[in-house]
Amino acid sequence: MFKTRLLSGILLVAIALLTIITGGAVLWVVLLCVSIIGSGELYRAMGVHKDGWGLLEIAGFLGILLYYGAAALDFERYGMMAVILSLILLLFVYVFTYPKYEAGQVMAAVFGVLYTGVMLSFIFLTRNLPAGQYIVWLIFICSWGCDTCAYCVGVLIGRHKMAPVLSPKKSVEGAVGGVAGAAVLGAVYAAVFKEPAAEYAIICAVGALISMVGDLAASAIKRNQGIKDYGKLIPGHGGILDRFDSVIITAPIIYYMSLFLLGGSL
Repeated sequence: MFKTRLLSGILLVAIALLTIITGGAVLWVVLLCVSIIGSGELYRAMGVHKDGWGLLEIAGFLGILLYYGAAALDFERYGMMAVILSLILLLFVYVFTYPKYEAGQVMAAVFGVLYTGVMLSFIFLTRNLPAGQYIVWLIFICSWGCDTCAYCVGVLIGRHKMAPVLSPKKSVEGAVGGVAGAAVLGAVYAAVFKEPAAEYAIICAVGALISMVGDLAASAIKRNQGIKDYGKLIPGHGGILDRFDSVIITAPIIYYMSLFLLGGSL
């Protein structure tokens, strides 16, 4: 299992490196596919997808496609419009197929568009910032870096449970170590590329704190739905949502914090 997890993790990192360095249309297509696959995993977990693909699920996929098209054209001008149109499309399906779908399924379909579509697209949007070729990596540094540092510190000195019911193995000490570790990694990364170290450290620290919420939220959904993993796409890791749960919520935070703290240098 460890070997499988390691090899698939290396492959995942290689794909991430290739697509993010390339950027542009390649990154857009890859993120669109990841978002649709992730939404499919969520729809299965939340009961939107049952015996087969239904109109509600397909409408959710179309909503994500519509939003990604708008983000590629002009996020600030068309992004919110696409989100609203996606909601209207889902409501059309709800109304004209009634009573096939319950209100809870519709809410889950909307959540899928926002959670896996809109949130993940901020990797693409961050990459497109003037200094995006450097800033975009902060999303992964603070997410995966925090996870690694939190695990190491938690194993060594973890005593106080952070969320005993939801995730008994996570500790307060581990969380502090994760945030501090992500900040240090951000500062080192900035120093290497001659970027503002203090700002990068702050961005990574806040992003790391938020990433833990994303991780726990994804775990809460799985516990509520009685599943262990969202999928089996990534051997040893589970599904897209199992591997990107912290990245999903961190990406928009890094984008907006970069505009706020680095706006003058972008």
